[in-house]
Amino acid sequence: MNIESRTLADVTVLAEGLKFPEGPVVLADGSIALTEIDAATITRVGLDGTVDVIARCDGGPNGAALGPDGALYVCTGAVDVLYDSCDGRRLSGPNDIVFEADGGFWFTDTGKFRGRQRDVGSVYYAKPDGSLITEVVHPAESPNGVGLSPDGATLYYAETVTGRLRRRRIGGPGALQPAEPTDRATLVCGLPGHQMFDSLAVVNDGAIAIGTLLTGCVTVVSPDGATVTQWFLPPELEDHLPTNLCFGGPDLATAYITLAATGRLVACPWPGPAPGLRLAFQP
Repeated sequence: MNIESRTLADVTVLAEGLKFPEGPVVLADGSIALTEIDAATITRVGLDGTVDVIARCDGGPNGAALGPDGALYVCTGAVDVLYDSCDGRRLSGPNDIVFEADGGFWFTDTGKFRGRQRDVGSVYYAKPDGSLITEVVHPAESPNGVGLSPDGATLYYAETVTGRLRRRRIGGPGALQPAEPTDRATLVCGLPGHQMFDSLAVVNDGAIAIGTLLTGCVTVVSPDGATVTQWFLPPELEDHLPTNLCFGGPDLATAYITLAATGRLVACPWPGPAPGLRLAFQP
């Protein structure tokens, strides 16, 4: 695999001192809501750098997304609990979330490591009114970031431990076309060496941008997996834990990236060639 390396330009620090930031979401006024896993808070960062706590949670809030009712839905054990189990099995490590245009949402459960024991991960589909939750992929290897293709026909999810990006065709509301866990057709790409995928965002041309741990970059993968580009922060802003990103600003041409090791939220012009994909209920 040929991986091209480049450096992001004109990166601006919007906030510092955050405690393991994740789940950035652009709000209607242009400010950024994000989760602070180690602080158990949902936080708003204004474009002028002001930082305010929106809510406090039980447990560590992770991925977040705006829903059809304008509320912020967060993968956590927290504020108003929508789901904490499926078919009698408790959720283990809800991680990231993406809404479809009809209001249903897909989310990952990474699982948990407990010494010599482990909860294996899954991917779920649910409705925001609390009426339905169904497990659609199991077993899944540490699923983390999750997103939808521009046409809404493909679900992508990133595996943290393996550094692999997988895809599944959507067969209907809350349903995926059948595939075995080892089906090669589900694999978009896998990174060499010790690199780990975190959360992701989809670009308007269908590319998938993934926060890449340890390497400290955003990996951009074409839908067919043939082209892989890794975008690094400038040396003065290096961070080995870029956890997540979202798109906002005029024409969705600005990337907002959470950096967990240094506790920062940064912004930069997205290098393209296409801008970010507008999410289902993004203002």
